[in-house]
This record gives sequence, C-alpha cells and structure tokens, in this order.
Amino acid sequence: MENTEPLNIPKGAKRTPEKRSRFFSALPLYASRFTLYALRVTRHAPLRRGYTLMEMLMAVAIIGILFTIGGPVLNQANKNFILSRTRLELQTEARGIMYLLTRNLRQAQSSTVVTGRLDNNQAFYSKISFTTASGKSFVFYQKGTSLMMTEGTLNKEQTKNLKYLAFTFPESNDMGIISVSMTLEKAIYEGRTKALHVASEKVRVMN
Repeated sequence: MENTEPLNIPKGAKRTPEKRSRFFSALPLYASRFTLYALRVTRHAPLRRGYTLMEMLMAVAIIGILFTIGGPVLNQANKNFILSRTRLELQTEARGIMYLLTRNLRQAQSSTVVTGRLDNNQAFYSKISFTTASGKSFVFYQKGTSLMMTEGTLNKEQTKNLKYLAFTFPESNDMGIISVSMTLEKAIYEGRTKALHVASEKVRVMN
C-alpha cells in the first residue's frame, strides 16, 4: 500500500519526482477530510427559516390589541395633563390678579370707594373705583370675560378668563372692609371648561 503521509518539504528544497508523486497522492485524503468537516459543521448549524403565515397573523393581532388598549389610555393621560396644566395656569393667574387688586385697594381712601357695574350686561358689584392716598385713581371692572384695570388714563386687560367678579361690603357698619370674589374659567379639551374659584378675600382699606 502506498504511503500517504503528508510531506514536510523545507523551504527552498527541490522536489524530486518521488516527492511530487507522494504529494499528489495525498490530495484526495485532504479533500475527504475537509468534506467530512464541512458536513459536520453544516449538520450542527442552526437552520434559518422565514416567518409563517400564522406567526404573521398573531403579530398583527397583538399589535391591534395594543393599539385598542393603548389609545384610550394615552387619550386619558393627555386629558389629565391638559387639566393639570390649565389648573396651574389659572391658579397662577388668579394669585397675580388678587395680589395686584388687594395691594392697590389697601391704599385706597375709604371715602372714594364706589362699587357698581360697567353696564346692564355685567353682574352687579362687578366694578370698583377708588383713589389712593397718593392721588392715583384705579378702576377694576368686568367686561365680558375680561378683567380690565384702569390706572389714570391707562387701560390694561388683566385676564381673558374671568367668569365672575364681585366687590361687596361684608359688614354694613364698617365700610372699610371690602370682600373680593373672583372666578376664572378656561376652555380645555372637548369643549369643556375648567373653572377655578378664588375664595372671597377680605381687604381692609387703610385710609
């Protein structure tokens, strides 16, 4: 039987006809070993396949369920966000208006305080005018959904979200105490409105 053992030929050495014969006779052995190795790797390699129709239908059904459930949840979360933001805006606006109004009203001369209304379309006691000890004249009144302030000859709108405004004297025997009541209202989602009522605040006129 012919020897098929691989040959280790040094670099630069000349190959004799005998060595060439042994080299070429060993090639089938190397080829068979490589083939067996390739078959073994292929046999243990994971098979790759596409998606079946059933798997695709299940994926579409799951996505549809998620959209069905997630839609109302996201819509409700958006409503809650808008509601919270609107409430915060109204609270901030109401605090600023009440601070401005009560600060000037405390400096009023009690003899100059007059309550009324702008016209017949407005609520009673939705207007107040007075003059401070320093000689400045102020008028606060409701005009539709706007709260207007007049300082001297300068008119300025304080808010467009006014629902109700009233200036009253809670104690008939003491005209130096004025109660201020105000309600703000702002439109939000689906045409609804969120009203913020600021409780009546009593103001003592200092002069």
